[in-house]
Amino acid sequence: MTADIRHIVYDIGHVLVHYDPLIPFSRIIPDKDKRDWFFSEVCTDAWNHEQDRGRPWAEAEAEAIARHPEEADNIRAFRANWPEMIPHSYDASVALFRKLAASDYDVTLLTNFAADTFSICRARFPFLEEGRGITVSGEIGMVKPDRDIFERHAKDFDLEPAATLFIDDKAVNIEGAKAAGWHGIQFRNAGQLADDLAAYSITV
Repeated sequence: MTADIRHIVYDIGHVLVHYDPLIPFSRIIPDKDKRDWFFSEVCTDAWNHEQDRGRPWAEAEAEAIARHPEEADNIRAFRANWPEMIPHSYDASVALFRKLAASDYDVTLLTNFAADTFSICRARFPFLEEGRGITVSGEIGMVKPDRDIFERHAKDFDLEPAATLFIDDKAVNIEGAKAAGWHGIQFRNAGQLADDLAAYSITV
């Protein structure tokens, strides 16, 4: 790579912190077929994405209950049991993040997260404060992969897009970053990330 990278922007979920709604819901809805249906038809990824955009949980629950009133208890259980969905961080990935944050590189974070649940995540994983700052989608009403959230993050943190590298587990979000003029690495594991960073001449 020939890019002169000065700014490194991290996603959080599935890059630094594990997230899995099946952890509580394997208990709440033991039947796998019913559980699969629940996540494909009731509390879907698209439904949860609106909380990342800033929709309050009360509105989200009311919307889902209006569609599936028989699932009211399970719908409310999503937010009530949310803290179980972030059981741990990824040690090797966090170690690399902390080294970069302590280096001469400018490290920030950009995440799709509901504002209130992010406060739980932030308190549980203090290493998130070691970057220069965090953009939380639910706090500003913008979400990845839309280009505007990348432009907003760059403006708020005074990043030069061509000198910015984004790390995210989802290919669609990497494409969103590239549309805003950034570089991108799709995260799979810490070893792969270290190799991909080295291709940009980034080592710590």
